[in-house]
Amino acid sequence: MSALLLLTLAGVFVTRTAFARFRQADADLGLARTARDTGNYEWSLSPASKPPTKQSKRYFSICTREAWGHVLIALMDALPPQSKPDAELMDRARVLDRHYIPTRYPNGFERGAPVDFYSQKDADEAIAHAEAIFGFCRNQIG
Repeated sequence: MSALLLLTLAGVFVTRTAFARFRQADADLGLARTARDTGNYEWSLSPASKPPTKQSKRYFSICTREAWGHVLIALMDALPPQSKPDAELMDRARVLDRHYIPTRYPNGFERGAPVDFYSQKDADEAIAHAEAIFGFCRNQIG
């Protein structure tokens, strides 16, 4: 089997990496829900930011572009003009971007650990934002 899995999706070729990103993004979103449901709210925010990033990169690869980095707002802003999301979705990306570092590292706050700063409401909102961006990318891909 070649390095490319040559499947036509909306008239373009999609790499195996794009499908891997989709599958992993779906698994990450499941992990975010599980973490939230078990009361590990700070851990639900960390994986919640990953599915939209992976889906955005998947969409980039379908648009025959390479995407680098983890800043959602930059990834989404760099989409082709006809494919850019609306302002509400961009705001959702900004919220997830703000959680990227503090949820992962114990020195993300002056005092205390990430576990001290996040609640179920934060987790619910992050997961909802991730689902919205995930859905946008899925709809764009077809």
